[in-house]
Amino acid sequence: MLLVGKINNMYPSFEALIRDQIESLRNKPTSAATSSALSEKEMGFFAENTSILLFFQKTSVLMKLDQLDNSKVPKDEMQDGGLSLEDPINLHSKKLQDDLQTMGMKIQLHEDNIRFLRTLKDKLVDSIIDLQVILGKYHASNTPKIEKKDGSDTQSEDKPSDQKQILLQENTAASILCHLKTNPKMLASDPTLSDDVLGVVAELGNVDDNTLNSLLSEYLGAETMLAIVCKTYNGVKSLEKYDTEGCINKTSGLHGFGTSLGKTLEGRFNVISLETLRPYAGEFVADDPQKRLDIPNPRLRNGDCPAGFLGYAVNMINIDRTYLFFLTASGYGLRETLFYSLFSCLQIYKTRAEMLQAVPCITDGAISLDGGIIKKSGLFCLGSRDDMKVSFSKTSTNSSLPDHYTESERQMKEMKWKKEKILEDMRREQALLDSMKLNFEKKKAEFVQFLAEAANRQQTPVAMGRPAGR
Repeated sequence: MLLVGKINNMYPSFEALIRDQIESLRNKPTSAATSSALSEKEMGFFAENTSILLFFQKTSVLMKLDQLDNSKVPKDEMQDGGLSLEDPINLHSKKLQDDLQTMGMKIQLHEDNIRFLRTLKDKLVDSIIDLQVILGKYHASNTPKIEKKDGSDTQSEDKPSDQKQILLQENTAASILCHLKTNPKMLASDPTLSDDVLGVVAELGNVDDNTLNSLLSEYLGAETMLAIVCKTYNGVKSLEKYDTEGCINKTSGLHGFGTSLGKTLEGRFNVISLETLRPYAGEFVADDPQKRLDIPNPRLRNGDCPAGFLGYAVNMINIDRTYLFFLTASGYGLRETLFYSLFSCLQIYKTRAEMLQAVPCITDGAISLDGGIIKKSGLFCLGSRDDMKVSFSKTSTNSSLPDHYTESERQMKEMKWKKEKILEDMRREQALLDSMKLNFEKKKAEFVQFLAEAANRQQTPVAMGRPAGR
């Protein structure tokens, strides 16, 4: 009964239609055979409480119809056990009633789910804000400052070394993006680009050793080091747009921003969409704040680990602290998506000789600290090394963070990911709710039509059987 009341509160038009139907029944003449089915007092009660008609309709309006149909069935047929005409009508009525009740329960369930998810989302938003305040206070107290000529302090405007290298690559997409980041107002004019684009490969990771840094950069090549990294394909689309003939629109995307900055974007550039990459599916090194991948060491045929093996390149990249706890919509970080895609199981060895001895167990390439490079199984890079104009930055000696900061940042990134998942669930529940409400409206119209037809049927035999006069 409570459920039907809720349904009628959601759909006042349905209640009005039912009230009109009751009034039409009251105003139409009835025969002596049907007048006892529903008293005037009962009709008045239900006219004022129409929300319970979903359950009452079988014992009120259809009771009249049942008695009228029964009066037309010969007594000998009833005695012989024959079926009366009300059976299919009763069955259809019960089906409509059950359908409406089931739909009402589903509507209530979806609405309860949405309210529950909204409560979770609000709590997460409050927690994220609290953590942002904590992290903001830490950044404010630890940001390097420089003293102006007037004696006042201001935040240092020195650019990181990796960003300086990128800015020197004139007329490249990476250079334009770095210039764009120094102009927040211009960047904010394209919300998709500002929200979805993470940055350039070279600025997303750090390497401790200069030699290894140079070798890894050479292995990837300048085009990959300057590749732009986006969270989703929406970011890729925001970087370059096309006209109806498929030609590049030079007034939008990075091309348009480059023009505004007085630069011309030349040639092709690579863009990586994290959501389309196949992530690492294994375990992580336990209790490692950098979340390095727990990849088994290579083994020779005799079961020994090759001599001179230092580790895997994907684990020798230190994720920049700004992106250390970044997670994609699927819950993956930069190491198991971006850097695993770039390096896979690239092995690092001390010397070229040791690397060559380990060739039988090298599957995804290898690098030696004295300059040897195997791109992949069977592909050897020979000759002298090139000086890389762009490389990863060196890990700062002052980049160590207190434990509480690292944990707070990890919690904030995780909460942001959970919030996005909750928003997806809310959108899905809302779509299901809208669909169920639409089906409810259709079923409601069918039910009202059934009541109207039932009322017409009960009046027809009364008019035919009314005596001419006394």
